[in-house]
Amino acid sequence: MRWHPLSYQEFIEKKILTHENLAKTLFLWRFKSNPIIFTNGCFDLLHDGHLDLLIKSKQLHGKLIVGINSDASVKRLKGDERPIKNEASRLLQLAALQMVDGVILFDEDTPLELIKIIEPDILVKGGDYKIETIVGAKEVMNKGGKVEVIPLVAGFSTTGLIAKMK
Repeated sequence: MRWHPLSYQEFIEKKILTHENLAKTLFLWRFKSNPIIFTNGCFDLLHDGHLDLLIKSKQLHGKLIVGINSDASVKRLKGDERPIKNEASRLLQLAALQMVDGVILFDEDTPLELIKIIEPDILVKGGDYKIETIVGAKEVMNKGGKVEVIPLVAGFSTTGLIAKMK
């Protein structure tokens, strides 16, 4: 077993990126020739569909950054009863996943400004989107990047899970 100077908690927390340390992180990853993969969502209740998307995103071979809607953004998009879990919890849960290299919060209703800052090599969304409707797709492709649409796993949605719990 390889020794690591960081505790597990520190290792996970280090994967939570801020707008202040994002540029340095991206520079280091690109310096090491790592393609940058980006996906985003609310990730309110992490389910098999989310995990499948993240696994398949990581299989594109690069550093995976997940943009997470802030609590205020989720509330605007999904209604007053959401989010179920607060942003700190959602950030920590996603950062703890092995396939995720970084997570970052955004407060806007879409991740367009974040995508413009990150300039991912690959933008990934789930199969409920078409390339023409994916926020940031045009910007990524104009910079020479790719957009990947991952088929959805049938039967999994946060809205469906919440309805089932009620």
